Amino acid sequence: MKKNKLFRNLMIIAFIVWAVVIIKQQFNISQYKSELETLSSKIEIAEDELNQNKKELEEENANINSSEYIEKLAREKLGMYLQNERVYVDSNM
Repeated sequence: MKKNKLFRNLMIIAFIVWAVVIIKQQFNISQYKSELETLSSKIEIAEDELNQNKKELEEENANINSSEYIEKLAREKLGMYLQNERVYVDSNM
């Protein structure tokens, strides 16, 4: 009788431990799935940005030797202007 009670109590404890472990694993799995979805969306956004940057760089590379591009860079980056060219600065800015 005592052996049966002890065995039954051990089985109940084992079942409770097993149930707790299964519930915890399911909770962890749902957290990992959520994290995976978040990271996947971040990767897609980053890939889109990289593709856009790649296209812009390819366009810039195609025009790099054109005189218009060189003039644009000289004006924007170096503040250079053509001889006898008047530059007006808006003082309201």
